[in-house]
Amino acid sequence: MSELALHLADYLALRRALGFKLEREGTELPQLVAYLEVAGAATLTADLAIAWARLPQHVQPIRWAHRLGSARGFARYLATIDPTTEVPPRDVFGAREQRPAPYLWSEAEVCRLLEAARAIRPPLRAATHAAFFGLLAVSGMRLGEAIRLERGDVDLSAGVLTIREAKFGRSRLVPLHPSATAALRAYAAIRDRLCPHPRSGTFFLSSVGTALLAGGVQHTFNQITTALGLRSATVRPRLHDLRHSWAVHTLIGWQRSGADVGAQMAAFSTYLGHVNPAGTYWYLSAAPELMALAAARLDGRFGGRP
Repeated sequence: MSELALHLADYLALRRALGFKLEREGTELPQLVAYLEVAGAATLTADLAIAWARLPQHVQPIRWAHRLGSARGFARYLATIDPTTEVPPRDVFGAREQRPAPYLWSEAEVCRLLEAARAIRPPLRAATHAAFFGLLAVSGMRLGEAIRLERGDVDLSAGVLTIREAKFGRSRLVPLHPSATAALRAYAAIRDRLCPHPRSGTFFLSSVGTALLAGGVQHTFNQITTALGLRSATVRPRLHDLRHSWAVHTLIGWQRSGADVGAQMAAFSTYLGHVNPAGTYWYLSAAPELMALAAARLDGRFGGRP
């Protein structure tokens, strides 16, 4: 194994120990090291990193930018070991990934979504998706977190969910409102009656008693939102938007009540499963109503003075 390959193994091990999954980097960076070895390079230079990033043909520039981003992370690590390492610049390809504007669900729209889910067939599929979508809407959980819930992770007595090994390998507790706990308890009773011998230990079951698949849940969600007239060629609600909506409506409620939002952000970030509040502040830019309320509070605090 070459010296560069050894450094790469150490780099990936360190980042994974910090909780990063590195699915893309784990595949791409060994290819970068192989490219450097074929080129006879003893170290990583900006020119070689850029040339390697551009190897895929007939792709969008954002693909090259992602590859270069992987190389930049490794280069920053190598530079602490080998000062001749060059860290390539960030914006070589002029491509920035645009985060889609979230679709902010109203309470009435969530109710329509759940009502439509209860009408699908067969009955277990209907009960599962209604409970599943409802949980996302009232807890702000990620899709994968809800799918992976085991029965033992759902404490219906205490009204607390245990999220295990979520994004960045973090686990957390998610307390629920009593009404949400009651809804999950009702679902569990229906689930156990319709499927007394499941093939999976997950809390949410498919119509055949297996664990849910993200693709299947997404397909059902797309079908329902299209039938409800919420989805069109230009408006495409996502399941992840239920998480955005819950966060935004929570912040709006705090603003309306006069709560100290800044003081709440650390706990709020933990509840959402973010590494730090910086990731949570993305939600502050998602809703004009939220920004208007924040501006009004500032105006009131400073007496409308410029």
